[in-house]
Amino acid sequence: MSYLPQFPFAQRLRCVLLLIGLTGVGARVSAQAVASPSAPAASSPAQTPAEPAKPQTPASNDNAEVSSRDTPPTFKIRVNLVLVRVVVRDQQGHVVPNLKKEDFQLTDNRKLQTISTFSVETPESHVVATTVSTDANVPADPVAAKAVAALPQRFVSVVFDDQHLNMQDAMFVRNAANKFLDSLAVSDRVGIYSTSGQFTVEFTDDHEMLRKSLLKIIPHSPTAGTHDCPDISYYEADMIQNKSDAQALGIATEDAVECAFNGDETQKAAAQAMAQSTAGLVLNQEDSSTEYALRHMEDTIRRLGSMPGQRIMVFVSPGFIPSTLQLEFSEVVDRATKANIVINTIDARGLYTPDMGDISNPNVDPPKIAGYRSMYRVAAQLAQEDVLAQLADGTGGTFFHNRNDVDEGLREAGAAPGLTYLLGFSPQNMKLDGSLHTLKVSFVRKTNYKIQARHGYFAPRHVVDPVQAAKEEIQEALFSQDEIRDLPVDLHTQFFKTDNFQAKLAVLTHVDIKGVHFRKTDGRTRDDLTVATAIFDENGNYVTGGEKIVEMKLLDPTYDRLLRSGLNLKSSFDVKPGTYLVRQVVRDSEGSQLAARNGAVVIPN
Repeated sequence: MSYLPQFPFAQRLRCVLLLIGLTGVGARVSAQAVASPSAPAASSPAQTPAEPAKPQTPASNDNAEVSSRDTPPTFKIRVNLVLVRVVVRDQQGHVVPNLKKEDFQLTDNRKLQTISTFSVETPESHVVATTVSTDANVPADPVAAKAVAALPQRFVSVVFDDQHLNMQDAMFVRNAANKFLDSLAVSDRVGIYSTSGQFTVEFTDDHEMLRKSLLKIIPHSPTAGTHDCPDISYYEADMIQNKSDAQALGIATEDAVECAFNGDETQKAAAQAMAQSTAGLVLNQEDSSTEYALRHMEDTIRRLGSMPGQRIMVFVSPGFIPSTLQLEFSEVVDRATKANIVINTIDARGLYTPDMGDISNPNVDPPKIAGYRSMYRVAAQLAQEDVLAQLADGTGGTFFHNRNDVDEGLREAGAAPGLTYLLGFSPQNMKLDGSLHTLKVSFVRKTNYKIQARHGYFAPRHVVDPVQAAKEEIQEALFSQDEIRDLPVDLHTQFFKTDNFQAKLAVLTHVDIKGVHFRKTDGRTRDDLTVATAIFDENGNYVTGGEKIVEMKLLDPTYDRLLRSGLNLKSSFDVKPGTYLVRQVVRDSEGSQLAARNGAVVIPN
């Protein structure tokens, strides 16, 4: 396992997620247990600045009917939910709409599974709400609506695999990427990343900055320029070490006889030992390089997963061979699928013919093995495509290959599929052995449609800590873009400028508790609400946020009153003037129900 330095943005994101679970984080939450039977306070115009809430009643006071406290989330989680994103196309390649859960069937290791969750996703379903915050002291600003309309709706991560690109491919995709930038909409945000970690441009609408960064796309292979004796490719090393291919070992042995022992056939045993040793060395080097690339891809997915809009990853690569890293590769697909990220892949080689070797120097390989070496070279180039095809299939994306119009491929790749189906199931009696499970999605009735879906996943090796899993679930919901309405929750925002440089932003939440599942114990009606809030700037970067637990231990008169008026909550944040996206997630512990709301705020200078 090589040491992998972290992206600066990955470090920042981990700090963000840690801070959300810690006390305060600049947020103050007030729970109004006794609300007026009239309209909820959250929907009233702002009359006064948002003031800090009074200290909350300690959670240890059993007489308190409503109190809030900082604590790790303890809500229930969906266990072992496997998500499968599906794109269905007709014979003309058009996406097929209007399919139902009952139209699909799904097998796990050839065993029919019950599809427990089903949703239909379109680009329109990910549009962020554009409700503008109010300020009673500031007249309505017509510029505000325009600023909100320009808030990011689509985030595209373009990841260049500079660890496997050669210089010719790098120049080819660089020119194509320049044309891709011309096609972006005003609400698009693009980030540029690399598998080597040598350069990063965070999400921005500054096209000039993006164009300059493209000049940094050059090969950064850690094994470039190394020529061992014998000369063994990654593909051949994999065949020798992992697949016990006697023919591949024989070819490498003959090469060692020529390059190390001047053709002395009596040294074949020593040459074979050298070939096996070199194959092991090549495999370790290339596995480390590929693992390094996968880790950076995961970091990019984490970053993209924190963006509050459509999420698309475009992976530009000549392809590579994952060899022994199939589990890690599957985890990349898992993470992208759970974060609602579509990965479109582009073969950076364009329209190419198989490389049969250096025709200008036909004697580069010993005559005995020249033909066999060419065969393995062609097989390796074809195998490189597999990882690109699987990334696209597994996330509902498209694999663009064998075409020279890479600029058109990039434009198409930057757009989400018109419609995808998201199927989920919970495997029964799963063994925690890390084994590969093959998946197959098909139709209940025979059709001529083509299904594009992931082909498998790996079982976990241990039971996930429920508290940690719960934290991750609420974080994924918070850094998502979907409006979830399991709970009846309304979100409103207000702000008050304290001076020209600072403002108080109040996030007001109204919960209709008629939709909340309570339990009755010791004469009280009980439930806990987890309230998490995140504020993002105009480029989708996290600014601030907080999380609180609201404990309800209601006596009957209070419960009856709240049934009529609802529960009002308020979180306050210190922000600078600007344009912000607001995301709030509310989760109840008894019913495991979730609500997620989006809003927008324009605070003028």
